[in-house]
Amino acid sequence: MISEVPYYSDLKTIEKFIPGLNKLDGSKILITGANGLIGSAVADLLLSYGHGIEICAATRSEAKFNDRFGKTDCKFVKFDSEIGVMTEENFDYVIHTASPANPRLYATEPVETMLVNIKGLDNMIRFSRSHGVKRILYVSSSEVYGRTESYKEFEEKDYGFVDIESPRSCYPSAKRACETLLASYKSEYGLDYVTVRPGHVFGPTANKSDTRASTAFFYDVLEGKNIVMKSAGSQRRSYCYVPDCASAILAVLASGAAGEAYNISNVRSCCTIRELAECISECSGTELVFENPSDKEKAGYNQMENSVLNARKLEDLGWSGCFDLKDGVMHTLESMGKIFREDIG
Repeated sequence: MISEVPYYSDLKTIEKFIPGLNKLDGSKILITGANGLIGSAVADLLLSYGHGIEICAATRSEAKFNDRFGKTDCKFVKFDSEIGVMTEENFDYVIHTASPANPRLYATEPVETMLVNIKGLDNMIRFSRSHGVKRILYVSSSEVYGRTESYKEFEEKDYGFVDIESPRSCYPSAKRACETLLASYKSEYGLDYVTVRPGHVFGPTANKSDTRASTAFFYDVLEGKNIVMKSAGSQRRSYCYVPDCASAILAVLASGAAGEAYNISNVRSCCTIRELAECISECSGTELVFENPSDKEKAGYNQMENSVLNARKLEDLGWSGCFDLKDGVMHTLESMGKIFREDIG
């Protein structure tokens, strides 16, 4: 039963704590990247909430959409970053989560990573301006902050160094360019938009093709393998269980100020990569082992030693995370075992 899966009960729990959620009642919302880690959770949260909201998932593959949402009231819309959304329907809101978010791609396809991010957003902005959209929410990344020499919690106006001559900078540079593109459209054409900058999100909606460590660790457990770390894991991150991330996105969509960016971070789940791996190991009874990374793997690594985000601006809207690190890890392991491995894949 779906009600017995922690992920779905977490969605019902968290909807009660989203400031301004009722402002979205009766609206029509288009979500790009709705088969991905974050986009699918946003869609699930809106489906759980109901209240007359019509949800359309803009994805490339109708077959994958049917596997994921075929038994729900969510509607499929064809989307390709190069072309845009293939519908003439109007929408009240667009939530743009579609983006390559795979370290392996950053190392092997940096050109495509940059162009897909920028072209995809520009197509969505143009679509929004011609199809009645009142507000577009853009999902950026904590990687826009770059590297700093000393430890700090990044606030929304803090920016460090990004090496623009490194191909690995394809992702943070593209995200920075996209945020500037949005600001430019607002200045020139009056676009109403808001931006969110998640840290490192994990949860049962992650696809197996995602090579980020926080996803790989969980799939290692589910496949009966050891958890494999390929670094010392000393980097400190703002980890966030995906229902908390989805609730923050809806809080910003409903109540955020136009043209503003908001960090998504749950203070109760900030930790190092190693601490996350140790928590998963402890909760699952799986051994944690260390291996040396290949040169190709190292080429895709995030260069930020620290990416802890200050979420005070988001919290000032009335938002707070509901799940600490251990809760999120336990609920992810239980949910992936009960539903996502067998039914969604």
